[in-house]
Amino acid sequence: MSDANRDKDGPPALEPADRFDGGDMDCGSGLLLQIRRRIDPLGHGQLLELRSTEPSVSEDLPSWCRMTGNELVSAGRDPARAGWIFLISKGPFTPGSKAPPAREPAGVPGAPREAAPPERRGPRPAPPAIPPLAVMGIGSWPRPAWLLIALREWLEGRMEERAFHALADRAVAEVIVAQIGAGVDVFTDGEQRRDGYASFVGGRLANCQLIPIVDLLPYVEHPDEFARELAALDVPAQSVRHPAVFGRIARDPARPLARHELDYPRTMGDHPLKVALPGPYLLTRTMWLECVSDRVYREREELAADIVRVLREEVADLLDAGAALVQLDEPVLTEVVHGRRASGNRSFMCGALGEKRTPREELELATRLLGEVFAGFPRDRLALHVCRGNWTRDESAALAGDYRPLVGLFSSIPVGTLFLELCTPRAGEIDVLRELPDSLRIGVGVVDQKTDRIETPEEIIPRAEKAIALFGPDRVLLNPDCGFATFADSPISKFHDAQHKLQSLVVASRRLRRRHFGNRAW
Repeated sequence: MSDANRDKDGPPALEPADRFDGGDMDCGSGLLLQIRRRIDPLGHGQLLELRSTEPSVSEDLPSWCRMTGNELVSAGRDPARAGWIFLISKGPFTPGSKAPPAREPAGVPGAPREAAPPERRGPRPAPPAIPPLAVMGIGSWPRPAWLLIALREWLEGRMEERAFHALADRAVAEVIVAQIGAGVDVFTDGEQRRDGYASFVGGRLANCQLIPIVDLLPYVEHPDEFARELAALDVPAQSVRHPAVFGRIARDPARPLARHELDYPRTMGDHPLKVALPGPYLLTRTMWLECVSDRVYREREELAADIVRVLREEVADLLDAGAALVQLDEPVLTEVVHGRRASGNRSFMCGALGEKRTPREELELATRLLGEVFAGFPRDRLALHVCRGNWTRDESAALAGDYRPLVGLFSSIPVGTLFLELCTPRAGEIDVLRELPDSLRIGVGVVDQKTDRIETPEEIIPRAEKAIALFGPDRVLLNPDCGFATFADSPISKFHDAQHKLQSLVVASRRLRRRHFGNRAW
């Protein structure tokens, strides 16, 4: 028997479920990402055979397996050439493991079995104008446990897409019903199909792949320090995923980024709908990885040009389909101006992992990219959201600093609404926004999504009145500081807390409308 797939004096060769020849690639130049692409679809305990002629792989692969929870079952010399053959188990090795069949919706533990999707309706008219003091969420809602199971299996290639979307439709229906019960003015689908608010694009774009953050350790300058930093910042590096680029990215019109976040909610009524997308600056920072994306793109700005094109195509599609608002999320802007490790003001946002130049250069790039994406679209249906990260409840791990350094950017981009984190003291004083152009509406964060306590209308109204005093009642909208579940596996809020916080916002909004607008109908 050959020694190809066993250690010396080890067990007989085992049959792998898949095979991959890594050639002379080392772990820091894309090999681990290629392994991830092939190991994700395997069932737990199944084997991937890796062949390699790069000597360093035998030293680096065991530590990667330990970090990712996989098992290096065997490592042996390749008798056919000067190299090695490794057998890697997905998770702990279980002899005889078989790939699980693609599950139907009812096969996921805890999934609803009886509910049928609502009957689809015809095309909708153009969305109505959003009234002053309108209430809405930022975007995400917590996912039910049965959907998280399905999401992981779908992302790893072990659930059919049709089956996953059937489950996701049911989760979206629960989110829409909760918002109807709360009485909000503008709805979102809760981003139920996303693994995270931004990284999900890695699973929708051509030549892009979603990988766990832990797989990035070989690509950073000081991996041990980076791992400690993730732990200190309360980042679940095993479950939070990150997009990696393997070729020139492109949007498939038949598989858009977020059009489904309009289509299904529209079957449940004529509610105005908002869709949030990751912004171009965030995506450029996120997707630019040394030794990976620079094999395809010569420089970051070349990647940015493709990102702008993709986002413009998506924004146009969403507006044509009747979105009341299309929101771009750019939380990493606060990391640019306030993220100083030396001062202890730390941040984790996926976009903070990428290359960064001076704050002035980064803000100039962000301003240009946002302007290019928004150019030519109706401003009253465009929005920008900025916060300070939404991955942990630990206030000591979150960024602090006001919006003063970003006022110039806010004033120069062609957008109609800003949704800003303003409830937490970390956001500084609202007064620094006094000089914003009169054409901008301000979605004011007046409840904190990171706490379990439900703010009362009596607490919310003074916060809103401070904004009204600065901007006037016609320019103010009301919202939480950020989404309720930015990352699928690490939600900030509970489902019913999200509904109750929005209910308090709605009560406060109605009182404020009577105070400032009398009996005017909206």
